[in-house]
Amino acid sequence: MVAPVPRDSGAVRARGGIFIGMGNEATLSPAIFLMGPTATGKSALALALHERLPVEIVSVDSSQVYRGMDIGTAKPTPEERLRAPHRLIDIRDPAERYSAAEFCADALREMAEISRRGRIPLLVGGTMFYFRALEYGLSELPSADVEVRARLSAEGARRGWPALHARLAAFDPETAARLSPNDAQRIQRALEIHELTGQPPSAVKRMQTRAVFPYRAVKIALASERPVLHARIAERFHVMLELGLVAEVEGLTRRGDLSPEMPSMRTVGYRQAWKYLTGDINYNQMVEQAIAATRQLAKRQMTWLRGYEGVRFLDAAAGLSVDACLEFLRREGVLPSELRL
Repeated sequence: MVAPVPRDSGAVRARGGIFIGMGNEATLSPAIFLMGPTATGKSALALALHERLPVEIVSVDSSQVYRGMDIGTAKPTPEERLRAPHRLIDIRDPAERYSAAEFCADALREMAEISRRGRIPLLVGGTMFYFRALEYGLSELPSADVEVRARLSAEGARRGWPALHARLAAFDPETAARLSPNDAQRIQRALEIHELTGQPPSAVKRMQTRAVFPYRAVKIALASERPVLHARIAERFHVMLELGLVAEVEGLTRRGDLSPEMPSMRTVGYRQAWKYLTGDINYNQMVEQAIAATRQLAKRQMTWLRGYEGVRFLDAAAGLSVDACLEFLRREGVLPSELRL
């Protein structure tokens, strides 16, 4: 389902529900993108903004969509969700997949409902690809081919994914440069696209019609100095352990229908806890690997943000980001000048 176009947006709807033309951007309904690396305080800032502004929160997190994965995803607590409902949380079972295309359709539907109520969508999260896909659309890439995927998966297991990453780099260095040599899922998909189309994935994407976002995106990102962020990441993971992360993952392993290869179980923290529970690593190794993987995730998130145009970076230091965020939103014309903050 594709969401209705916000009133006075000037958008033109093409066949299939893709937006291909827009009116003056100044006439569009605003949508606030609140982004940033993990552990920078996005959720806390979102709650503060919800208390002071006519906004409603839409989660932009590929892991918080899964039910039963609460501690390791830093999902808002039940008390916080009573204060400020969060849309697109707990909408999938961990055994299910959730694609960027599904997110875009779900987010546009929720945003349209929020706009119809005269309020502003506040999109909050750290899944940077979802933000970009929502604003710029997704290419109409070929559907998955079971046989090709099975063959590539077997080859990756046999030769190692860095070897397949090197193959990708030989004919599509642009795509390879964006992927980790161990990112099995995305390397497999890129090679699959090449086999099915005969073209590099980067070329295929450029050939597709670009969808246009039917809102005016106002982009804010929280950032911290690296030593501060690393300390917060380590502290937060230890808090997750105290809250019962290992028991949460143990409950998921006992279901019997989940595996470490599923997208939900590849989430940072869950992947390492699963390995600990199966005896592949010890407790200290689990902690070290989870913290290291979270730091790597934060680094990738910052790389995305630096290349994402129109982003206003704010200091994530406590007490500074709320006022700075409100002032930025007022200057951007998102908030009426007469609104009392």
